[in-house]
Amino acid sequence: MLNCKIICDSSSDLLTLSGANFSCVPLKIITNEREYTDDCLLDVDGMIDDLQSYKGASQSSCPNTEDWKLAFEAYDCVFCVTLTSNLSGSYNAAQIALSEYLQEHPGRKGYVIDTLSAGPEVALVVEKLRDLILQGLCFDEIVEKIQTYMASTHLLFSLESLWNLANNGRVNMAVAKLTGLLGIRVIGKASDEGTLAVISKAKGEKKALKEVIKNMLLTGYQGGKVRIHHCRNLAAAETLQNAILKEYPHASVIIEKTRGLCSFYAENGGLLIGYEA
Repeated sequence: MLNCKIICDSSSDLLTLSGANFSCVPLKIITNEREYTDDCLLDVDGMIDDLQSYKGASQSSCPNTEDWKLAFEAYDCVFCVTLTSNLSGSYNAAQIALSEYLQEHPGRKGYVIDTLSAGPEVALVVEKLRDLILQGLCFDEIVEKIQTYMASTHLLFSLESLWNLANNGRVNMAVAKLTGLLGIRVIGKASDEGTLAVISKAKGEKKALKEVIKNMLLTGYQGGKVRIHHCRNLAAAETLQNAILKEYPHASVIIEKTRGLCSFYAENGGLLIGYEA
């Protein structure tokens, strides 16, 4: 079996990964008053509370080249998994880091994966990489199979606020102004280009969850893995989980809390849904 390591940025919401050599390089959330590093020491709830009362500018910052290189250590091969390159510089930083690392260590191998997504879809890619490594496949086989796998994964989101996304240029400000008004939630997806696309709106969470399930089915969901990441909205996550398991009782549907970066963009009440079609 290859002596491999999987490294992802903190857009995955993963801090640990059983059965694999793994580490996570943190992104940062920066305001005019303080900086939040999205690592195991971050008080995510405290950050969310701070940001809800904060009125100034805020932004996210990707890991730099050295952050990635330090995570590579001395493995025969490394797989880097990043937030979509259309919304972050994390992918480019990982590419530069890997290029330098391979020049410094001839004979080693590495691959950087632009997930064109965030949150639970990134987590699915990381989990699949681990499974492929554990199968004892060679490096080229793993690269080929992970590319094929990503063609079958998707990300949906249901948000009651888009302010941070709009303020950082991720979605249209006019659309953001609609959310939160009269209980309207926005349902969107990660597009094929790795941008965030709004696909529908729903009044109230119950209707929003129905829209999520409808869109899952339209994109070919038939009982594969589902990862639901929520920003302080466990009740809605469990409602969605139960609805999926009612139709697909053998599906693997796991709920996790969003960490720093995804909490910043999903905001209070947000849901991110990664799944296999």
